[in-house]
Amino acid sequence: MSAPIISPSILAADFSRLGEELVAIETADWVHVDIMDGHFVPNLSFGPDITATVHRLTNKPLDVHLMIEEPEQWVETYAKAGAHTIIFHVEAVADEQAAVDVAQSIRKLGVRAGFSIKPGTAIEPWLDKLHHFDEVLVMSVEPGFGGQKFMPEMLEKVRVLRQSIDEQGLDTVIEIDGGISPDTIAQAAAAGCDAFVAGSAVFKAEDPAGIVHQLRELAAGA
Repeated sequence: MSAPIISPSILAADFSRLGEELVAIETADWVHVDIMDGHFVPNLSFGPDITATVHRLTNKPLDVHLMIEEPEQWVETYAKAGAHTIIFHVEAVADEQAAVDVAQSIRKLGVRAGFSIKPGTAIEPWLDKLHHFDEVLVMSVEPGFGGQKFMPEMLEKVRVLRQSIDEQGLDTVIEIDGGISPDTIAQAAAAGCDAFVAGSAVFKAEDPAGIVHQLRELAAGA
């Protein structure tokens, strides 16, 4: 396994001092940007302007998670805003072919393509589509709100993904999002995750950089 990727979610950051918050996570690998439209998920977060601001304030790759309806209408906007990866929800598109089409449109923009699945969505129908994607984001909470409790039963999806990716010889990254902390990251890493989104655990800590380092060490030792 390659080195764990730690991707703090700015959803949990203090936006009144966003520049300082991004400096505080300089030890991280990626910055996770949660986009919520108030329709696909009940909460509303921010959009492309904030994404572009984050891109300007950090040299970290932006891992942009679209929790929105009609993601195909927005991929170009977020690519221009500085996304390194654009992740959309399979539940927000018409069918599997539509998801593949969105992924192809993302890749044509020179951006990594990812898909995410909610806790109630099965991973099996997507295993033969993995070569179209650079990343799979497994939600270990219901999307839409930060600070929720980790759902360990979601790790079975990770194990299935890990086996399929390895059998197919792919380099698709498995990311997990929801309730990731020093208490949960080792079990997620042991199940086969490569990348870990952590919001409250990082930004609510007195020493965010120290937590990022601790998370990486725990994941690497799993």
